[in-house]
Amino acid sequence: MRDDLLVQLQEWHEEDEFQEIVDAIQAIPVEERDYELVNHLGRALNNLERYEEAVEQFLTVAKEGTGDPLWHYRIGLAYYYLEQYAHAQQAFERADELEPEDDDTLEFLEWIRSKMEEPSESEPEVETDPEASEEFRVPVDVVATLPTVPRPESGEFWNDSEQALEHYVSNPPSDGLIDSVEEQLVFRLPASYIEMMKLHNGGIPYNRYFPVANTDTGATDYVEIEGILGIGREKPRTLAGAQGSWTLIEREGYPEIGVVIAVSPSESGVVMLDYRSFGNDGEPEVVYVKRENPKETIPLAPNFETFIQGLMTPEV
Repeated sequence: MRDDLLVQLQEWHEEDEFQEIVDAIQAIPVEERDYELVNHLGRALNNLERYEEAVEQFLTVAKEGTGDPLWHYRIGLAYYYLEQYAHAQQAFERADELEPEDDDTLEFLEWIRSKMEEPSESEPEVETDPEASEEFRVPVDVVATLPTVPRPESGEFWNDSEQALEHYVSNPPSDGLIDSVEEQLVFRLPASYIEMMKLHNGGIPYNRYFPVANTDTGATDYVEIEGILGIGREKPRTLAGAQGSWTLIEREGYPEIGVVIAVSPSESGVVMLDYRSFGNDGEPEVVYVKRENPKETIPLAPNFETFIQGLMTPEV
C-alpha cells in the first residue's frame, strides 16, 4: 500500500500535480507520516510556493535529515525564497559538504553570497527541485542524540550577518531606553539580559539550538531560535519593535506570561521569559511556547543566563 502511494506521489510530481500530493499526505495522520512522506510533502509545498509551511514540515524531520543532502537542499530552497539568506546559506553549504559539486547547490550558494554582499536584480535560473543523483531514500542510521560542538574558534557568540544587522542588531541601549521598554512591557528585564544587550544589543548567535529532553522517547530534542531580540524599537526584531514581544503575543495569541525574547524560524514558536513564579519584578524562567493551538509551553531553563549558556549547535 505504501509503495503504491510513493509511486503515485512521484507520478503527481512529474505531472506538476503538487496539490494532489499535499492533499494525499495531509489526509494521513501526522503520527503515521515517516521521513520520506514528510519530504514529499515539503517538496510539494515548495513547488506551490508555500515556503513557510515547507520549512515547518522539513523541521519536523530535522534529525533524520542531518545526513541527507537533499533534505538540506530543499529546506535551503525554502529559506532562500523566504529571503532568510543566512539560514539558506547554512543549508546549502551542508548540502554541498554531503554531496560535493552539485551544480544547482553551487549556483544557489553563489547567488546567496552575492545577495548578502550586494543585492542584484537577477535570480538564478535553476530547477525548483532537481532529482538527486541517487534515488531519494530514508537514511539507514538516524541520529537520536546529537552532541555539542564548540563555538567558532574565534570564540564569538554573535553572527553579524546581513539579516542580523538589518532586523536585530541595535546600538547599545541607554538606561532611559531600558526603563522605557520595561515600562511598556510591564516586566523588569533580567540583569544578565540587560548586561548582554549593553555589550551587543540583539542579533543572531552562531549556536541557535537549545536541547530539550523528550520525555516520551528519552532522546534529546532541540528548540531552534532564529535570533535574540534586543532592547529597542527601531529594528523589527527588538522587544518593542514592529515584530517584537507584544506584537507577537497579540497577533498569535501567545500567553501573557512575560516577554518574548526569541523567535523560531518561520515563527513556529517563541522563547519567552516566564514571570509566573516570581512576579513581574522577579527573576523569570525561560520557556518555549509553540505557535500551534493549543499553545503548549515547554520549560527550558531556570533563568536567562542558563538559557544562553545552553545554546549549542548540533553536530551533524
